This record gives sequence, structure tokens and C-alpha cells, in this order.
Amino acid sequence: MSSVILALVFGLAFGFILQKTGAANPHRLINMLRLKDFTLMKVILFAIGFSSLLLFLFMSLGILNPHFSVKTAYMGVIVGGLIFGVGWAISGFCPGTSVVGAGAGRKDALVFIFGGLIGAFVYMLVYGDLKGTLLFNKILGGKTTLANTGVEKYNSLLESIPAIYVAGGIAIVLIAIAFILPARKMENDL
Repeated sequence: MSSVILALVFGLAFGFILQKTGAANPHRLINMLRLKDFTLMKVILFAIGFSSLLLFLFMSLGILNPHFSVKTAYMGVIVGGLIFGVGWAISGFCPGTSVVGAGAGRKDALVFIFGGLIGAFVYMLVYGDLKGTLLFNKILGGKTTLANTGVEKYNSLLESIPAIYVAGGIAIVLIAIAFILPARKMENDL
């Protein structure tokens, strides 16, 4: 029960931060995707880079031992990602920001949530027909990581390279991009 309360506290705090920083504003998100406003992109890239760097650094030092669960990679993930990206670009919402928008009283966020639930329902109805198609073909053997995470049950594309080097390199590149990008603001906040 305490984990549920902790999840609610962190969820409410995260939603509050998204709302206060404008990350739940669909116009800001759309302008980020249109490359007109880099403010959110800088925050997102820095957060991903910094947290990845800390995660893999703590893992390599033995301070943190997370329970990795590598998901199977298959073609449907790519197709689903494309659908997700198009929906995000059109609406300006992703699942997390839509809940924050709904909490702030945005009707367009409610429409987005309703559309997502309809999409999930339709997927549930057609899943049996899709199960045997190309969409569920495994990519690179399924549960494969980019570098050696030290978890023996997963294959690695770069077996001889520890994950801290690959993840650390990617993290540093993301952090550098976050600092290099200009903080161009929109002319008028819609």
C-alpha cells in the first residue's frame, strides 16, 4: 500500500511540475516539434542524458542494482511509435501531458484521452488477427541490448563494450545538445 501512496505522491508532483513549466501546454509541445521553441527540448534532452548517466554510473559502481526487464523488440513497436509520434505532433499531447491537461480543465486533453482509449480498445479487438503478422516479428533476436549490461540473460549487440561507456557517451551527447541548442522563444505564447 505504501508503494501506491508513493506512486501517487510522485505522480502528483510530476504533474504539477509539467503544468508549472508549461510542458503540458500543447502549443509549446507542437512548437517544439516544429523546431520553433527549443526550451522543452533542452529540458527533455538534459533530463534523459543526466538521469541515464547517473543510472549507468551507479550501476557500474555497484551502488544501484536495478532489475532490468528488456522488452522484446519487434516491428509493431516501430509502427506503434510512428502512430504515437503522429498523434503527439497533431494533438500536442502525450499520455502523461494529456492527464495533466485534463486536470487543468482542458477539453482537448479529454478528447485526446478518449481517443487513446478508443485506439486501445480497437487494438484489443484486432489483436488476434494481427498476432501472426509481420508486426510481431522479432528484431535482432528480440530481447537484445545495445551494450553489455552485465545481465547474462540478454544478448548485446556490442558484447565486449560495457553499457556505461555506450550509455555514458550517449548521455554526454544529449547533455551537450541540450546546452548547444538555442533557447528560442515563441513570438506569442498561444
